[in-house]
Amino acid sequence: MRTRNRLLTVAGLAAATLATAGLNSSAFAATTLSSGHVDVLDADWDGSALSLHAHDEENDTEYDPADLTLAVPAAAKVTNPGYTFLGSGSQVWLLPDTEAEATAAGVLFPGVSTEHLTTGVFANNNVTFTLLGATRNGAVTEDFSVYAGSGSRWFDSDTATGSFKSRTFAVATHNHANWAFEEAGTYRLTFRVSGTVGGVAKTATGTYTVVVSS
Repeated sequence: MRTRNRLLTVAGLAAATLATAGLNSSAFAATTLSSGHVDVLDADWDGSALSLHAHDEENDTEYDPADLTLAVPAAAKVTNPGYTFLGSGSQVWLLPDTEAEATAAGVLFPGVSTEHLTTGVFANNNVTFTLLGATRNGAVTEDFSVYAGSGSRWFDSDTATGSFKSRTFAVATHNHANWAFEEAGTYRLTFRVSGTVGGVAKTATGTYTVVVSS
């Protein structure tokens, strides 16, 4: 049984206080996750609407993206594997596509999940995730990508291309790839999940905050 986390923690109280004072509270989120198995893109269907959450597999808890910060520590830095889309820097911050690597590094093991969508509901039994936008420290960034171990891109924030913005997944599946960040900073990643039910398009959108430490 999955639970939906809506607790207002110390960070949440701080955000509420700042909001009351009319100050920017966008840097605060009720929960921060920095390690363990987390399906960052987790699609759900309640019978009438799609929704997009992050699912903490370790504690079987769902979070609205707005209530969550994903932390990427300096320990995530690895030698740049040399794929051209990862830029010319000598290192990148990597959340790996295998749980053993993530556990050894003490970093998040990020996933893309449609396992809570049943067959026979969505047209062709699939849904599509789309990267709508990515910023780093408030500015549009090209420094984020998701790719399979062979260097096959799933998503890329590179504004020079319209490719690698959408990927379709079969329902009732669970997928993992490498999540890469080329620079430290605070990223805001906006994704949409979409599918068709009975000829009607259904969508849901969420914006995720990822803090990459130097």
